[in-house]
Amino acid sequence: MYCRHDWLHELAIEYDSSTFDTDPFELEATAVRTIFPFAVNGGQNGAQYVELPYTLPQDFTLFVLLKEKSISTWKEKLDWIVKHGGMALIITHPDYMDFGTRRARLGQYPVEYYKQFLDYVNSRYGGQYWNVLPREIARFWKERHKDGKLCSGVPRRRNLRVCMPAYSFYETDNRVIRYAETLAKRGDRVDVIALRQSGQSEFEEINGVRVFRIQERILNEKGKLDYLLRLLRFFFRSAKVITANHLRAPYDLIHVHSVPDFEVFVALVPKLTGSKVILDIHDIVPEFYASKFEESPAGALFKILVAIERLSIRFSNHVIISNHLWEQKLIGRSVPADKCSVILNYPDPAIFHRREKTRTDGKQIVMYPGSLNYHQGLDIAIRAFSRISGEFPEAELHIYGDGAEKERLAELADSLELDGRVRFFGGVPIKDIAVAMADSDLGIVPKRDNAFGNEAFSTKILEFMSLGVPVLVSSTRIDRFYFSDKVVQFFKAQDEDDLVEKLLFLLKNQSFRQTLSAGALEMAHDYSWDLKKGKYLDMVDALSGVDRGKDNKRI
Repeated sequence: MYCRHDWLHELAIEYDSSTFDTDPFELEATAVRTIFPFAVNGGQNGAQYVELPYTLPQDFTLFVLLKEKSISTWKEKLDWIVKHGGMALIITHPDYMDFGTRRARLGQYPVEYYKQFLDYVNSRYGGQYWNVLPREIARFWKERHKDGKLCSGVPRRRNLRVCMPAYSFYETDNRVIRYAETLAKRGDRVDVIALRQSGQSEFEEINGVRVFRIQERILNEKGKLDYLLRLLRFFFRSAKVITANHLRAPYDLIHVHSVPDFEVFVALVPKLTGSKVILDIHDIVPEFYASKFEESPAGALFKILVAIERLSIRFSNHVIISNHLWEQKLIGRSVPADKCSVILNYPDPAIFHRREKTRTDGKQIVMYPGSLNYHQGLDIAIRAFSRISGEFPEAELHIYGDGAEKERLAELADSLELDGRVRFFGGVPIKDIAVAMADSDLGIVPKRDNAFGNEAFSTKILEFMSLGVPVLVSSTRIDRFYFSDKVVQFFKAQDEDDLVEKLLFLLKNQSFRQTLSAGALEMAHDYSWDLKKGKYLDMVDALSGVDRGKDNKRI
């Protein structure tokens, strides 16, 4: 392992892999200390080759010399590499593997260890990695760095410290997870301040994201005052945690998730000391509140909420809005056009990708995943389902999620005597909900077209589309804005009769469902988070004053 990279130019090679990153098991101490490829200059006429450091311990070292009996070291190192967005390169030796075809000799290890490692890569990180040949990564790397200036392979961008307060359960909030894990994977330090479900720990690190659960939440709030008091309690607790963390190690960015939008003021101390602030408006608060508590948009309380919205936006450095209709509305009343950006709830293809169904029970499953609030129109869906249940005795309506309407919806299902064919599953982590959605036959998004529901974008539509599951969607303004009849089946909003008709048609016509799915998959590919996350990362780096430079553009 004694290696002089400059000598290797004499071999006129395209790439080499004779050095390690920081292998603690090697006797040679001259590690290259990077988990990225790097160009080696110095050859005649400016020739260079690409060094591909191996970043996982060799099999011989682990299993023959150190006599390890499991692949735990490989798994731990791989997880660390993934967290930092690097290259996983492993050197294995078939002559040290026992394939079970002859009597095992000393100095061999079971080939099952290698199989277990490949299974681990596929099961944990399927859809997230580029499975590439050495010459392909070498050529790719040289093309990215034609000027040869990037020789160390170590990113020059400094890692950021980011905090994300969100009045939600982190494990089920797809939008917050996508932002947080995207930053963490490139090496940024991300703290999320969130709610706690019963039995959860107050702190946990999840895929490189530090999650502080500061307040337990009961979803069935008892009226407006109770709801407001819980928001205020979270506001003061999150402000205390953020300020304390910031004074110990300053944050570069506070990315605040609304509802409520006044949560942005928890960043007061960080902003006064130089941090930048993003306000991410998942739902516009005045319309959301009016829908939740049946308030008039012409009332005094609505106007007060609009005033708070304006103050919150003015305090922030930049505003992210979750769809284009709300962008138009907020530009008209609260935010300058150059201070806001639209980022939809794009599905993460590592989680939401087409897969085979695992269910073999012969049932027809219609599924809704999401919040159980009035504007979601689930009472309409339950009544419509009760009307078609006699014709489809194997059909069931599965509802995943929690919210203020859950008890009332359960009572409605009981009153219609559906004998357990409307099933409630509660909220589940994002990876589990993807599996359940993929196993369904039809997704349903039955929103009302009231002032809020008519313009609230549902990420579940794109997620169903990414999984190859056809979707039955209420014909709201927002969904007509983004989708067409070629990718989803629409029904008239709040029209139970039309919903019944469309349900019957879809359940009877598997070929039409397959046609919808094919068109939806094509559209979903263009709405992938992998393709869109660059916009968010550019925004974060620009606000934080980070200059990547042309030698450190993202892959």
